[in-house]
Amino acid sequence: MQRTIFTTPIVNALFRIVSVVYLKLSGWQVLGALPIEARRSVFIAAPHTSNWDLPYTLMVAFVLRLNIHWMGKASIFRFPFGGLMRWLGGIAVDRSKTNNLVAASAAAITRAQGALQLIVPPEGTRSKTRYWKTGFYHIAQAAQVPIVMAYMDYANKVSGLGPVFVPTGDLEADMLTIKAFYAPFKGKNATQFEAS
Repeated sequence: MQRTIFTTPIVNALFRIVSVVYLKLSGWQVLGALPIEARRSVFIAAPHTSNWDLPYTLMVAFVLRLNIHWMGKASIFRFPFGGLMRWLGGIAVDRSKTNNLVAASAAAITRAQGALQLIVPPEGTRSKTRYWKTGFYHIAQAAQVPIVMAYMDYANKVSGLGPVFVPTGDLEADMLTIKAFYAPFKGKNATQFEAS
């Protein structure tokens, strides 16, 4: 993986200070810590209902000293912003092509030197969707890493890391457990998120 804002010395420290100060002044609370066994992991990013999720996610990652990478639609990686988006940890996803994103993502986690957390929004879009995509689950299984249930609750201004979840292989039962954890949280556009 290329160098990102999270692995750039000095810049990382400066952005961490800015993030801590901004979140505190704006009333946000960041909870949780990344356990050592989840240094390489897949993060569920939910609820995902707004473009504001990205800057808040980046700030929370700085506060928690994470090394995140996130998936975004290919259009935001076009000139002139592509380089910046990749430096912010972004990985372009072309939704119009059928490619083996699961295998490629799992391989990237496996190849990474040191810690790497791959953030995957299960809704796959900021728009309202009833069914969650299960790519995050299959990436974690293929890479043999745990899933971290990361959340952002705009209603209570709380964000952070929830429990570490190890897939059992029973997708249906595991998804019920995961969705039950997310049911109380409200996205910025609360009507667009459904975890039931």
